[in-house]
Amino acid sequence: MKAILLDGSFATDSFSDRVTRALTTELRTQGWDIEYVILRDKKIGNCSGDFFCWIRSPGICHINDDNRDLAAAIIASDLLIYLTPVTFGGYSSVLKRMVDHQIQNISPFFASIDGETHHEKRYVKYPDFLVVGWMDEPDERAEAVFRYLVQRNAINFYAQNFVTGIILTSHSNGEITSLAQGWLMNLRNCQSSVRVKLPDVKVTLNGNIHIRKALLLVGSPRTRNSNSNSIGEYLFDQLRTQSITTDKIYLYTVLRTPEKLRAFDEAIEAADLIVLAFPLYVDSLPSPVIELLEYIAANRKGLKRRGQLFAAIANCGFPEAQHNMTALRICELFTGHAGFEWAGSLALGGGEAIAGKPLIEGGGRTIHIRKSLDEAAEALRQGHAIPQSAQEKIGKSVIPHWVYRMVGGLGWKKQARRYGADESLREQPYEVKPEK
Repeated sequence: MKAILLDGSFATDSFSDRVTRALTTELRTQGWDIEYVILRDKKIGNCSGDFFCWIRSPGICHINDDNRDLAAAIIASDLLIYLTPVTFGGYSSVLKRMVDHQIQNISPFFASIDGETHHEKRYVKYPDFLVVGWMDEPDERAEAVFRYLVQRNAINFYAQNFVTGIILTSHSNGEITSLAQGWLMNLRNCQSSVRVKLPDVKVTLNGNIHIRKALLLVGSPRTRNSNSNSIGEYLFDQLRTQSITTDKIYLYTVLRTPEKLRAFDEAIEAADLIVLAFPLYVDSLPSPVIELLEYIAANRKGLKRRGQLFAAIANCGFPEAQHNMTALRICELFTGHAGFEWAGSLALGGGEAIAGKPLIEGGGRTIHIRKSLDEAAEALRQGHAIPQSAQEKIGKSVIPHWVYRMVGGLGWKKQARRYGADESLREQPYEVKPEK
């Protein structure tokens, strides 16, 4: 039996050592062969969102770094383990960078699971799934979001059994060992974690913040050619008609550039309203976006706060908008850590229909999106939260889901044909060959 442990801890976080010791001891006692990977020590670039691992080199990421070896090792394993600090109810950016690359291990074609659209399997067998997250103190909302994220990942990665473990950093080594034994016993007995629901949204705005300056954060690697930019730009066009000064930052251009980070800090502090628009990546936000949220929260810790609103807009390629909800709850929890006031969110399904073009060019296909954003802009202008009616408008699917799945499959074949890969979309490059 093979187990692979992906350690998504930061260099400053020593708690993962205690968790790792407890888990590896128990796994070896039970006869597991273990591969332990400290992700921060690996060379793993950010997922570029180009889907080349589906349409140009099916099953293999076009970024030739350690992510390929790890994707192959995951398929060859019987148990996949994530280790991570609970970050706004989600994974650390260190872990999420590798999680984003795991789309190469599934197929671009669509399938219906419990009436909901997901991607098909690429491989016959996938490992069981154990995710262990730690927190400094109990947080029911963060824990609920974390458990829900693991549950969603388990569906999309076709794990037959999955277990979510939550630890407090105040737990003793003996308590951690006992918990580890329980998690592994549940997996051994095929007792997956109890399915949970996302907690309700908490919005407490009273409209007393005067919006003079708004900042749009575009969290897509496609920057100005992205759906996120199209959606955010339309919203900000409406704000500009109300004499609100606006600014925009493409987040993928900010990281690891000191000058741009300083300008980013200044823009954040100057804004009365911040709107984050991003694409869904494996049930959550893209890793670089999470990294910047971590940066903002750490940078603002202990600072004197003033009233600032934060809202988020997520879009995904699935026709059902609810796929975005986990990521948006993570955004909500982030606001509490960063000292912002949560102004609500919008979730869009079937985002690929926009094709990165201005919404007005979409005609009737985007009218429900534009009506939603008009309503959201009016509420935000007045310092109010995005209303439920705006969420309902943008969440409507314009075509039946079964039609979307069928047309989507044809679309992937058409894109792959440009690279001569239309006949190899179901390739299994990391398939484990049976021993002779």
